Amino acid sequence: MPHASYLLASGREGYVYTVKKIMNNMVTVFVILAIFLIIIPLPTWLLDMLFVVNIALSLVILLITMYIKEPLEFSIFPSMLLITTIFRLGLNISSTRLILFQQGYAGQIVKSFGQFVMKGNALIGFIVFILITVVQMLVVTKGAERVAEVTARFTLDAMPGKQMAIDADLNSGIINEDEAKIRRAKIQRESDFFGAMDGASKFVKGDATFSIVAAIVNLLGGAIVGLVFDGMQFMDVLNTYTISTVGDGLCSQVPALLISTAMGMIVTRSASEESLNVDIKNQFTSQPLVLIISGMVMLVMMLIPGFPKIQLIVLGAVLLALGIILMRNQQQLAAENDLAAREMADNKEALSEMEYYKDIDNVYKLLNVEQIEMEFGYSLIPLADESSGGTLIERVVIFRKQFAMDMGMVFPSVRMTDNQHINPNQYVIKIKGEVVAQAEILMDHYLALDSGSVTKEVDGIDTVEPAFNIPAKWISEQNKLQAEIAGYTLIDPTSVIITHLSEVIKNYAHELLSRQDVKTMLDKLKQTNPTLVDDIVPNVVSPAYLQKVLCLLLKESVPIRDLQTILETIADNQHNMKDIDITTEYVRQALKRTITRRFSDGGQIRVLTLDTETENKIVASVKKSEQGSYLAMDPQTIQVLIASLNEQIDRVKEVVPMPIVLTSPIVRIYFKKLIDQFIPNITVLSFSEIDNSVQIQAVGNVALDPSAAAI
Repeated sequence: MPHASYLLASGREGYVYTVKKIMNNMVTVFVILAIFLIIIPLPTWLLDMLFVVNIALSLVILLITMYIKEPLEFSIFPSMLLITTIFRLGLNISSTRLILFQQGYAGQIVKSFGQFVMKGNALIGFIVFILITVVQMLVVTKGAERVAEVTARFTLDAMPGKQMAIDADLNSGIINEDEAKIRRAKIQRESDFFGAMDGASKFVKGDATFSIVAAIVNLLGGAIVGLVFDGMQFMDVLNTYTISTVGDGLCSQVPALLISTAMGMIVTRSASEESLNVDIKNQFTSQPLVLIISGMVMLVMMLIPGFPKIQLIVLGAVLLALGIILMRNQQQLAAENDLAAREMADNKEALSEMEYYKDIDNVYKLLNVEQIEMEFGYSLIPLADESSGGTLIERVVIFRKQFAMDMGMVFPSVRMTDNQHINPNQYVIKIKGEVVAQAEILMDHYLALDSGSVTKEVDGIDTVEPAFNIPAKWISEQNKLQAEIAGYTLIDPTSVIITHLSEVIKNYAHELLSRQDVKTMLDKLKQTNPTLVDDIVPNVVSPAYLQKVLCLLLKESVPIRDLQTILETIADNQHNMKDIDITTEYVRQALKRTITRRFSDGGQIRVLTLDTETENKIVASVKKSEQGSYLAMDPQTIQVLIASLNEQIDRVKEVVPMPIVLTSPIVRIYFKKLIDQFIPNITVLSFSEIDNSVQIQAVGNVALDPSAAAI
């Protein structure tokens, strides 16, 4: 029994070895048989089968040239061009032999092609065949031949330059000696391939010429045989042999047209290092989708009247089965690779946290701080999920564009994450890792704001609008129409969040502007005004100093888009650069048109003013030091001044919702620093920062003496 098992195993191995040998030499056998087609007569059923094989082979070659991504994936094309040409010539001669011997009958394929094209009219059918042949020879084949010739010439001309580039990379250490050898070999293979293609293109051109010769032989020879030897009538001879001639010509020209098209698409491919047998086996089986499509096309061809269904079914089924088997093998291999990758990932995750943080680089990763971050409760996740129809990310992108146009600054990307530790309806906004704002949103509700014309109260959940702290209500979807009729302004949840985020970014823009951002802005300006940037940065002002000036402007919502004016102003006042606040004041005055446009409304600007006594008191309290100037005012005076300002703001808040205080240029910076400690977000402008084209309307007066305040 052991001896018998050994013999059985040996026999199985011998069978497998024999099959492999046959497969590896299949192309050699095919070429020999193709040559013998010229000599050996074939039965019509076998000729039909070979015509179908010829069409399928040409179709597969064309599809491969369309599916491959790299030229070397089908480097055997020049040899395939010769093989398919010999195969077509053998079939053409075999079909001509049968046409002359069997009164024009050379199988169902030839007959069906002729009848399908001629439609019962011999003259029109023959003209159509001539046109197809001429197009094949003069248009497709001639064009592909010219492309192959030019590409071969250019490739040879480019070889010295490519060799020098490889040597340069080798000398600079970019590649090693092995990589250099591989690249040189690839260049040589490409040169060989294009030279082969230049010569191989002549085969297709000769094949087209031979098709015309064969058509003339079939037509004239058939006429002589039919009239002289078979005694047929002239019209019968004309009809019979014209059908056979046209059908035979199309059987060779259709595959030749496919091959010519493929040749035009492959002329840039390089040659291969592998043998022809191995390349054909590997490269044909590497595209299972091509085999499946070809098999389906073969099955669809059964719909053509008169085509032999058995041959088409057999070949189509073989191609489909082979393609499906190969595709399943590829999918199985891909699944195994994915499983192995997942197992490696699981093993990596299984490492203990202690082992992970033994690597100091992993500890440093914990120090990364996001510039802008938003965290959402799980109920609000759909707002930021684009797959669920959320538009928050799209709205952020739109706001970034608008903010850049308005303020001249591009703020960083907003990192959005979910947070299971906060309220499901809550969101949190962080700047540099710290929470600066938060609010709650009700999904499927609208935030209703009183626009001042509300005629009727609508039931809702009382809340506060998060961006401006305005009293509001959450109105359900059912009460939406009722609230609109009542005069409420309704805002959807996404708009509420984006409005809140926009106000936070505006308030913290001066913290988000980094030195890298300033460098990027200077690089952009240098593209249009290189002289300005080269003269001023860093000779007059350093990027760090410029960043501080820009941050001071952004802190008071002054756009920094006109970077050219900002740089020129700093350079013109470089004697005051020691005090950055004074420098910033000069920049603000240079940007007065921008400031006026931003804070004016309808050609006028409503302001609160400081009386002369108050301004004199502030100027007298200014002290100077080596680091700059500062305001040293007694607490009692500050208390009176802040109280007077609050009184004026409350008095005019119905007319001026966002109050602006107007001062003299020398007082502005000190007054602004003073009130920021008590009443933040108050705009303070000087007379020098307002353009003359705008009308100034004073609606109140801030004074230390209450009797001096405007009523």
